[in-house]
Amino acid sequence: MNADRTDQDLATRIAQRAPRDSLRILGTVENNELLEALSRVRTSVAIDLLAKLPDERREAVLLLAATDQAKQWRTNLRYDEDTIGRMMEPPTAVFSPDMTVAQTIEELRELVKQVFVTYGFVVDESGRLLGVITFRDLLLSERDTTLGGIMLTNPFFLKPETELREAMKQVLNRHFPVYPVCDEQGRLIGLVRGQSMFEEQAIEISAQPGTMVGVDKEERLATPWPRSFKFRHPWLQLNLLTAFVAAAVVGVFQGTIDRLVILAMFLPVLAGQSGNTGCQALAVTLRGMTLGELRRGRERALVAKEALLGSLNGCFVGIMAGIGMYVVARGQNNPEAVTLAVVVWIAMIGSCVISGLSGALIPLTLRKLGADPATASSIFLTTATDVASMGMLLGLATLVV
Repeated sequence: MNADRTDQDLATRIAQRAPRDSLRILGTVENNELLEALSRVRTSVAIDLLAKLPDERREAVLLLAATDQAKQWRTNLRYDEDTIGRMMEPPTAVFSPDMTVAQTIEELRELVKQVFVTYGFVVDESGRLLGVITFRDLLLSERDTTLGGIMLTNPFFLKPETELREAMKQVLNRHFPVYPVCDEQGRLIGLVRGQSMFEEQAIEISAQPGTMVGVDKEERLATPWPRSFKFRHPWLQLNLLTAFVAAAVVGVFQGTIDRLVILAMFLPVLAGQSGNTGCQALAVTLRGMTLGELRRGRERALVAKEALLGSLNGCFVGIMAGIGMYVVARGQNNPEAVTLAVVVWIAMIGSCVISGLSGALIPLTLRKLGADPATASSIFLTTATDVASMGMLLGLATLVV
């Protein structure tokens, strides 16, 4: 009982941490304890950990594992991270098409004592998936009927190379508890549970807000502070560098600010409004990418839409901001109150248009460069919106006032 609780505690600890952090914990346990813990966590977690173990220890653990489990883990290790291949479980309830219903039921009675069975899978001699058997069909069919006569032919299956994000689009309207996974020849090589896919997708989605501001997706609540510092600090240095760019824009127009101090009051107003406009465009763009709605050829339509929304939002928000500038300027007896109000209005329109374009173009550019579209995108967006808003306001004021 104590040993079982220890294994469960170890499994919980490694499940709550990123693989690199878990390796430090696993370095102090015996191989049999490590194997037991890996057997209790999600398959994708176990495979990620095995992939990062030293070669000698990985082989030692695989030699201790049951034959079917070791074979499946070796197969999974061949595939990249965040693919269906990393999540596969060993195929169970696999039958030949010439087996009868009676024979199948007898095998299932013994099999369900060892593993949880949802469907039966019918394969030919080469292992190619021919069909799927449901328990309902088994119960309602005659005992001497062969599986080939009652199986569901042309079953849906996933490919091991498919990325999780793409696989989630494929299963969006299916909602099966278990999906077969087949190779290019159609051979059944594993199973992946719908629950596991949704759990992995939930983890990916939860990581997106962090990656937008430079938090590594491997960081968890249990990540040690030195590692969290290592993850976060470089992005903060980059943010500081980009902040200097925005400060340099203000510095260029220092003379204008000295002459028209009232402008300093409205710099954060424009920066805040244009920043929110950019974040809205960024959120919609990232969501479209995640759901597969942003297909090739639709990028121009997206950019045009965000430019239009930026101009409309900037126009109406700019009217209120212009009225605010006019009221404040008149209160200070500034003879250029009307001109300053118009400057604020035009600057708001221009900065919101640029911010909307940036919110769409930044993730599109990152994807084109082969990078994660969400990675630190808000840092680049903040720079673009600050430079645009401050540059537009100060530049226009310099020209016309």
